[in-house]
Amino acid sequence: MKILLVKPKARLRTVLGFEALQRLEPIELGYLAAAVPERHPIKIVDLRLFRNAENAFKSVLRRFGPDIVGFTGYTHEATIVKGLSRMVRQLLPRAFIVVGGHHATVAPSDYNTSSIDAIVRGEGCATFRGLVGAIEDGEIGRPISGLLWTGEHYDMEQEGIWPQFPDPATLPKPRRDLWDPMTYRSVWVSEEMKPWGRIFPAVSLVRASWGCRMKCTFCVVPHLCGGEHRPRPADWVAEEIEKLPTDHVYFCDDENFIDEEFAWNLAEAIERRGIQKRYFAWTRSTTVNRSPDLLKKWRELGLDGAFLGFEFTTDSELKRARKGGTVAGNERALDVLRNAGIAVHAGFMVTPDYTESRFAELRHYVRNLPPAQCSFTVTTPSPGTPDYDAMRAEMWVDQPFDFHDCMHPLTQTHLPLKRFAELFAIQASEGAAKTPLRQHNHPLVPTDLIRVLRAQHRYESGYRRMYRDYPRELWT
Repeated sequence: MKILLVKPKARLRTVLGFEALQRLEPIELGYLAAAVPERHPIKIVDLRLFRNAENAFKSVLRRFGPDIVGFTGYTHEATIVKGLSRMVRQLLPRAFIVVGGHHATVAPSDYNTSSIDAIVRGEGCATFRGLVGAIEDGEIGRPISGLLWTGEHYDMEQEGIWPQFPDPATLPKPRRDLWDPMTYRSVWVSEEMKPWGRIFPAVSLVRASWGCRMKCTFCVVPHLCGGEHRPRPADWVAEEIEKLPTDHVYFCDDENFIDEEFAWNLAEAIERRGIQKRYFAWTRSTTVNRSPDLLKKWRELGLDGAFLGFEFTTDSELKRARKGGTVAGNERALDVLRNAGIAVHAGFMVTPDYTESRFAELRHYVRNLPPAQCSFTVTTPSPGTPDYDAMRAEMWVDQPFDFHDCMHPLTQTHLPLKRFAELFAIQASEGAAKTPLRQHNHPLVPTDLIRVLRAQHRYESGYRRMYRDYPRELWT
């Protein structure tokens, strides 16, 4: 059977603006492809790469003629995925259509429609392999762990049970041969960038573990993983890194260093193999402050940058979100990382009830930070979390999933929406000015300079014009 796996193209300006700075490979589809028996021809199409995504998709459908079409997608892409599934149903009525990804996992009932045949939840490799086998055997409706059949076979009781994550050692190596690795790039900032160094290198994604032990109220990960952090075998991860076609590695773990023993084991495995690559990872202030020697070791191996979730600028806000840290702890972690030579991407959140004065306080706080790449999102709990359920009655748009990109407020803003967007954009612009590249006046290759200026304009414009995505009556 011919299988087509599809990465949709977002519609929101905020997401498209962010993609100008970072577009990472469709690794989730690479894992699914690796799980399918080799006798099935398989193709991946990344619609983010096309100016006219719908025309490109129709062309692929006609030329490839798949028997199975699988979509991944985040919550803000759900409407797009459903539209593409209807297109498949119209052009290839006999094709089997399946969806997976984050939205399918946390809100599967939204995909229980006539244009979709099955829904894969959670880590989908074993589930998708089982589904392909069931289709091949003509056994539609066969019970498969992690799968919901749509229509008359839809299991409402199973919908309310979180899928179980498998042993990470069962995760196959993704099929990177199904895309051009040089296509996927990310702005790359470090504390010690060489003069005239390239800041948009080709980047490969690696997943060394999944899960997190923390219980932040806005995050769905604790529910999916039962509060556990589960790593893959360190030697397997090091072997995958060694064979990557790119020199820059972006870890897509929920938290890379929370399991200190595993992080040391992976560092030792990389060192034994003599791997010379550059890394970006995600971490927490509590982890950094507890294990500074571990981060120093990773710096020796090539760790250029780390994402640090500051989230809020007051201890009371952090406590409400159950972050398990403090403002002072965040600042100390920033210093620990920078003193080790690791650039920091500091992530902040704003809430819809922000006032003029609260935005001003945030700008003042960020201005007084040491150099760091700062980004900002609107607090947006994932479907399936207590915070999301609590705010559901206050949502002020008819289709909240369409706005669920962590940059659109889902509840009414205290300020007029247009003013909120303006201040949000100003904050994003000032945050970008804090990057070590600008603070240290690193000279850039002219083509990279032009690219970063264009990307920054699109990024900030997405924030500033965000209010236009809402009905006009909500603008003021």
